[in-house]
Amino acid sequence: MSLALMTPLQRLAAYAKGEPIDRLPCVPIIGNTAARVIGAKVSQFRGNGKLIAEAQIASYQKFGYDVIRVFTDLYTLAEAMGARVHYPEDETAYLAAPAITSIEDISKLQPVEPSRDGNLPSHLEAMQRTVEALGHEVPVTGAVSCPFTTASFLIGAENLVRLTIKNPEAVHRLCEVALQSAIRYSAAIIAAGCTPSLTDPMSSSNVIGPRQFKEFSYPYLQRLIEFIHGQGRSVTLHICGKTEKVWQLMADAGADCISIDNDASLAGAVHAVGDRVRIMGNVHPSEIMLQGAPEDVRRAVRDCVAQAGGSPKGFIVASGCSLPTETPFANIRAMVDAVAEIGWPVDADILSRSDS
Repeated sequence: MSLALMTPLQRLAAYAKGEPIDRLPCVPIIGNTAARVIGAKVSQFRGNGKLIAEAQIASYQKFGYDVIRVFTDLYTLAEAMGARVHYPEDETAYLAAPAITSIEDISKLQPVEPSRDGNLPSHLEAMQRTVEALGHEVPVTGAVSCPFTTASFLIGAENLVRLTIKNPEAVHRLCEVALQSAIRYSAAIIAAGCTPSLTDPMSSSNVIGPRQFKEFSYPYLQRLIEFIHGQGRSVTLHICGKTEKVWQLMADAGADCISIDNDASLAGAVHAVGDRVRIMGNVHPSEIMLQGAPEDVRRAVRDCVAQAGGSPKGFIVASGCSLPTETPFANIRAMVDAVAEIGWPVDADILSRSDS
């Protein structure tokens, strides 16, 4: 096989085996930016799996990155369980109201039925269409909000954090029903030919401490990952913000790859858990990818590879979180091109450049 003609699936498989590859894997985490690729408004994605797939397919074909992630917002599971979500005309959705306001109503919550509830069917349609079009050459993943995060959308983030102190049992009940929803949705994602991609922003150390993480988030993450592994899929886990104090627990939970936010240190992650999990990250999605110029992106990519390119379990160049909707196409192209310029094994001269 010519290295210059490697598909993402071939590249990732060869990299995992320690075989020759042309460059490191690269994943600018594209969600609603895909709407801009086809000239659509973000609100048009709601309930429209065909359009989501069209946008994701077009985005991959335009930029040539290594993983497609079907994602529009964090609230698909919570909305399917009764939370109210607001959809601006042309920006990412946000939580308008939690599903419940009282712990007495926890018993009314039911795990989702992915084939009928909320926007889950349209997301599953998007995944299936994307796999049918591109699954022979690139991995397709579907975003799944993790149990603690979904629990926060079910009762409200401030309420949930307060309950971790005042009523731990209620938090566990919320996390349990959220876990069952995540398992059901993950099973449907796998049935569609995709791999679940786990995102857990409310488990960030910016929100809860390591003790709370270990008590309320970790057990449910572990069970969700165990389920996904049981279906023959590997797991990438992303937690926003500062995560240094829970890296070991993220690895203990079974994650195969941990996605590092720009608030954390790639070099630190490599030192702490690089011998246990693959590391992914962490070009700043706002300061660099949205607001920077292509030369800023290339410098940031070189810095990331310098910090983590030699990680024992491997490294994926990626944005630190999902890209803002208005991220310039030139900056996405610059990320992928910069990784190609560095090559593999890395070109030390290019890596040491201080200019563009």
